[in-house]
Amino acid sequence: MVHERSSGPRLSWNGYENNIQAISHLDAESWPAVLAPRLAYFAGVARHEHVTRAAREMGVPQSTLSRAMVRLEEDLGIALFARRGRTVTLTPAGRTFLGSVERALAEVERAAESVRADADPASGKVAFGFLHTMGSETVPALIRAFRADHPRVRFQLVQNYGEAMIERLRAGELDLCLTSPVPDAPDLVARRLDEQRLLLVVPDDHRLAGRRRVRLAEAADETFVTLEPGYGLRRITDDLCAEAGFRPRVAFEGEEAETLRGLVAAGLGVALLPPPAVPRPGVVELTVTAPRAAREIGVAWLAGHQDTPPVAAFKRFLLSRRGQLLPD
Repeated sequence: MVHERSSGPRLSWNGYENNIQAISHLDAESWPAVLAPRLAYFAGVARHEHVTRAAREMGVPQSTLSRAMVRLEEDLGIALFARRGRTVTLTPAGRTFLGSVERALAEVERAAESVRADADPASGKVAFGFLHTMGSETVPALIRAFRADHPRVRFQLVQNYGEAMIERLRAGELDLCLTSPVPDAPDLVARRLDEQRLLLVVPDDHRLAGRRRVRLAEAADETFVTLEPGYGLRRITDDLCAEAGFRPRVAFEGEEAETLRGLVAAGLGVALLPPPAVPRPGVVELTVTAPRAAREIGVAWLAGHQDTPPVAAFKRFLLSRRGQLLPD
């Protein structure tokens, strides 16, 4: 990094003038890059108050340590030490600086230990996103099966709709996500894992409730309750209705499939939904014979991203479940 210096006198290791002037002219964003490599050296010298002993403890040449301290003070434009040969004592400014440095170094150590712990093969962390409709049965069963061989791996679980999970994947907040439709984007890798049928859900007193199968076109005049725009299932619903020759009249939009089932049970419309984890009273679930009503479920991750060992293990596990992801 190049940074401009004034033409004033250089600060020496042997002494400082009163009312010292700052020598470095650094942008605020430059300070971390300039100072960080020298902070541990500074803390070591401050702890020992002796350059030779500090150099011996840290395993660096004494000359390297001395030059680092000179450069640190030059960059700050402030005397941090009062020197008597190789023995040093902190100035008032040095004591103030040391308190902040020790807190900063402790935070760096905690951060390093945290990321190392998250990457530990046996007890690391997987940030895993999935659709709301996968949360009650599919994901708990997957994690239970995975932890039979990896009992100490930790999970950060995030339930959301598909587009929001892809955004978090791109932001580095998720390692993997289970979503539908299976995304197709150059910055993502996605693999199809399974297919889930969709059912036409109607109130139990509906004119179609006595049927077991139905063509979707038979619901063209019905009022629909659907997920909000942006949800993958909403897009699939709109596409299937278009294929059946109509545009659905939407009365209510929600964020969760079981809420929609409740609206159907209340007689407020019909819905295209995946099978429920537990049968709900007040509704009838009909098989749609035409068009073929199903959605693909897949796993996605960021292309070119290096997996930690626990993430790699869970990814292999998910890919091994192709065709067996969903409960029977």
